[in-house]
Amino acid sequence: MEEKQQPSGGLHFVGKKDELIKAKRSFRTLEGRDILIIYHQGVFYAIDCYCYHAGGTLLNGDIEDINGKLCIICPKHKYKITLAEGEGLYRARNPKENPPVLRWYSKGVKQRVHTVTETNGEVFVKLTTIPNWIESDYYQGEKGKVERDKAEASEGDMPVMTEEDE
Repeated sequence: MEEKQQPSGGLHFVGKKDELIKAKRSFRTLEGRDILIIYHQGVFYAIDCYCYHAGGTLLNGDIEDINGKLCIICPKHKYKITLAEGEGLYRARNPKENPPVLRWYSKGVKQRVHTVTETNGEVFVKLTTIPNWIESDYYQGEKGKVERDKAEASEGDMPVMTEEDE
């Protein structure tokens, strides 16, 4: 019997609600795209699995509230990405302020996020179809996969940045 492929751009069944809640984080490949499904504080999120900055996996990233937005922190270089919008956040001082105060700023949308819906205890993800290129798209393609493999192979050779290094 031939396996039915779900149509491109449609809803993809990713699991039973109870199982995904228990797992808290789940990895799925949908239409060739690696997606991280996160259950946090009663809400499901779906986001590209590899950080837009250097392709580090977000699977084990901490989740923190930053300036009123839930963010996943990339374990590799501590980049902060909002779960709902995929926005990159950073802290900096505006030298035009006197005195300059550390504040949170947006880099804009850097990480592709996807729509999650739940029906009758089943959870579905619809991949976003906005045509604009988003930086996390790079690590979903062939060149990006090669870069991820190279980075993982040399991981022991590289120092890990801390938040103070930003």
